[in-house]
Amino acid sequence: MGALSALITTPLMPPFVNYQLEGAYDEMFEGVGIPRTHYQALYRTLLELAPEELRKSQQAADLSFLHQGITFTVYGSEQGTERVFPNDLLPRIIPNHEWRRIEQGLTQRITALNLFLNDIYHQGRILEQRVVPRELVSSCRHFRREMRDLKVPRDTYVSVCGTDLVRLPDGSFAVLEDNLRVPSGVSYMLANRKVLKRVFPRLFRDYGVWPVDHYPQSLLTTLRTLTPVHTSSRQEPTVVLLTPGVFNSAYFEHTFLAQQMGIELVEGRDLLVHDNVVYMRTTAGLRRVDVIYRRVDDDFLDPLCFRTDSTLGVPGLFNAYRAGNVALANAIGTGVADDKALYAYVPAIIKYYLGEDPILANVPTYLLTDKSSRSYVSEHLDELVVKAVGESGGYGMLIGPHSTAEQREKFREQIEAEPRNYIAQPTLALSRAPCFLDGEIAARHIDLRPYILYGGESVTLVPGGLTRVALRPGSLVVNSSQGGGSKDTWVLRA
Repeated sequence: MGALSALITTPLMPPFVNYQLEGAYDEMFEGVGIPRTHYQALYRTLLELAPEELRKSQQAADLSFLHQGITFTVYGSEQGTERVFPNDLLPRIIPNHEWRRIEQGLTQRITALNLFLNDIYHQGRILEQRVVPRELVSSCRHFRREMRDLKVPRDTYVSVCGTDLVRLPDGSFAVLEDNLRVPSGVSYMLANRKVLKRVFPRLFRDYGVWPVDHYPQSLLTTLRTLTPVHTSSRQEPTVVLLTPGVFNSAYFEHTFLAQQMGIELVEGRDLLVHDNVVYMRTTAGLRRVDVIYRRVDDDFLDPLCFRTDSTLGVPGLFNAYRAGNVALANAIGTGVADDKALYAYVPAIIKYYLGEDPILANVPTYLLTDKSSRSYVSEHLDELVVKAVGESGGYGMLIGPHSTAEQREKFREQIEAEPRNYIAQPTLALSRAPCFLDGEIAARHIDLRPYILYGGESVTLVPGGLTRVALRPGSLVVNSSQGGGSKDTWVLRA
């Protein structure tokens, strides 16, 4: 006990000498030289390892990502679009009791959002009772009138969700945004785990970390629950993953997940519709398709129904879907529930459908269609974060404290021109975690994207998720397209 007390009261030592604790909740340290209980074993390991060993381990991890083809795309970059995904060597560790609360909160949230989507496309009770303004839904560009009164399998609109969480300065978690259309990043979660198990095998074993490598099979099981009734007489439903193709930023993930699930990866040209039934072209002839895990946005799914110039989708797919002959995950029209303006109403949605208070809080949000909110935001742009309601990946966003007067003026004009298209939130002091950078350990801001699978009657969360890291000093932007990276997330069994 005396040795442990000496350890946890020792001032920061190499490689932590330049580690900064000010200004945000620190995942590893309670105070200077005092690691949190669940980080003590990692802390001891890092003190014992020579910087050169850590550097070699990081190089080995980077090479592993390179050889596996783990990349992402940066559109508009002058240095080339394809990059090896940046990964940090040090795991983010979450105690079991914290994870249980996250699990309960996200189960509650996805259940309520599925009920909301089913309601707005059928009875519309929540709109009639003005719990959610009807105009907010009808003005959302992701609301699909074609989905009115269309029955979806098991009333499941969102089968796969990636919800972004942030830890607040008081240590609690809050939901930053929901990603319900085509959430990405789960392949990086799996790749990070594979690498870290090799880098820290004994530490991983001694910590008792929950596994995540069963995610692809859990995803496949969830997708099979959507199988249309017509396949009940057949032994096995045919599930495929529909990708936009090799130039999509998440193409590596598409190929990885299809391979791990043991299903076919297809593009729109590989499918055809005949008599409202979807078929896949194979070397043995046409094969009927039952469930499509689509990684193509609504607009591009069917040129006969949505964008006529789309070459990514399948002509006639929507008619087959409407006829109940094929299931789509996620359902068409789910994007209305991850509109960033509607996000502000999720606590009320949970209360309306479940009669419960939210387990996980929302971040305070200004809706800019409200004149007084718009006036306040316009006067305080240097303090706030402004986001376009339909954008993702860190695009269409202004971080006020890090912005220029010119950028703020541009956003002020855009807000006045289209107030429905923007929301504003306080600039959050995202929690920080240790990262191995340039031969030493430094604190960087992080968030967490757990992945939720909703099968109608059951909800599955693989313990962990993608911890995204703002690798640039002082940055709050964790998106890979904006200079961010990721690290493995260890959820402890006990």
